[in-house]
Amino acid sequence: MIHIKNSMEIQYIRKSNRIIAELFEYLKKFIHAGITTREIDKIGEDFILSKGAIPAFKGYSPSKKFTRFPAATCISVNEQVIHGIPGNYKLKDGDIVSVDVGTILSGYYGDATYNYVIGNPAIEVKRLVEDTRQALMLAISAAKEGSYLNEIGKSIYFFLNPKGYGIVREYCGHGVGKAIHEDPPVVNYYDPKKKGPRLKAGMVLAIEPMITLGTHKIRTLEDGWTVVTQDGKPASHWEHSIVVTDGEADILSVL
Repeated sequence: MIHIKNSMEIQYIRKSNRIIAELFEYLKKFIHAGITTREIDKIGEDFILSKGAIPAFKGYSPSKKFTRFPAATCISVNEQVIHGIPGNYKLKDGDIVSVDVGTILSGYYGDATYNYVIGNPAIEVKRLVEDTRQALMLAISAAKEGSYLNEIGKSIYFFLNPKGYGIVREYCGHGVGKAIHEDPPVVNYYDPKKKGPRLKAGMVLAIEPMITLGTHKIRTLEDGWTVVTQDGKPASHWEHSIVVTDGEADILSVL
């Protein structure tokens, strides 16, 4: 069931997402070659707690089949697409790093992902990161009241598919509000037979293209969480939480 948020709910969700936007800016001075992903996670958790919020991912499990996620942030490097568990890996020149953060503030959730580029990656890797970010912005532009939900995936697919990228299908965006994952699922590809519901003002969506430099095929590591590309090629993941309005979508996870 899709819940249409009222203005008060939107303000709470905005505050939760703003903490994430502030964290992404704060992390820029720390994320560099030599820092471990565990150290980044500790900085992130401390920052979230200092703002009076709770890390939404720490201890999260979508079902009994999953162990609880052990960290405050998902940090995915290079071929890791999503759900990377922070650890002892030290970032090095040429890495690309996505930091996925969820927050809970006054019972309302925020959810967003930012990519950091370490040093000088290969040109095609830089292009992957920028094209994925641009695809996200095109998808946000397509999230208009009265449009069908599948216009979001269409904008991503028609921009990225001709460039030869892999578009992950097994995972997608979602609604967000009083739970980290709400209806509707927001896919990153286009299926003309599945229009989905019409978008209405007050819908809050997390849009998150997950794009690879090679095959779209993925696998999950033995830790039960970390999703990687099957061919070992790099991936990029960007995400914003937005609210549909009677005009342009309002991005909640920005400063």
